[in-house]
Amino acid sequence: MAQSDEPRINDRIRAREVRLVAADGEQIGIKPLPEALAMARAQDLDLVEVADKARPPVCRIMDYGKYKYEAAQRAKESRKKSTNVSVKEMKYRTRIGKGDFDTKTRNVEKFLFEGNKVKVTIMFRGREMQHPELGRKILDQVAAAVVHAGAVEVYPKQDGRNMIMVMAPDKKAQALWKAEQEAERQAAEAEQNSNDDSTVDDRAEDSAAPEQTDDSAE
Repeated sequence: MAQSDEPRINDRIRAREVRLVAADGEQIGIKPLPEALAMARAQDLDLVEVADKARPPVCRIMDYGKYKYEAAQRAKESRKKSTNVSVKEMKYRTRIGKGDFDTKTRNVEKFLFEGNKVKVTIMFRGREMQHPELGRKILDQVAAAVVHAGAVEVYPKQDGRNMIMVMAPDKKAQALWKAEQEAERQAAEAEQNSNDDSTVDDRAEDSAAPEQTDDSAE
């Protein structure tokens, strides 16, 4: 039968003595198992074996139910973060024009800055299959153009009538890009607020100006 990954707790602990750690992390020292169990029960907590390979094993007094719940929440959050990374795809032709190349490559850069992986695909037509070096050249150009935003994770390889390369985002570059985007957003917002205030002031001045009367009729 497969062993459980969960630690031994309370009466399931087999050692005669344990190195005891209090609920607040204080090192209590080596204690006989019955005494350690009694201390845990006096606090209405559990005795949990946290390092079974140590001699004697290390046990900590804690609320094991709460500990398991928090550990499950951390694992759930970790899985959520890991699945947030999506793979975008950008397709190129071997005879792509400079303008089209620049536009597509800017999109690759944007995808990387946003934290996505990017699958760059070269699509071959007809006799172009006889010149894979043309596709490799374009992939090398893409990688060089966005080297500040990400790195090659899967190097160019043939996939049927296509050649593919996968790039992964650079975390530091991504964080810097997000900071710059936020700074630009705040600057634009501040400018808008300033313009709105100026408009309000102008309207206030107009409403406060004395009304001109025409005395020529008298």
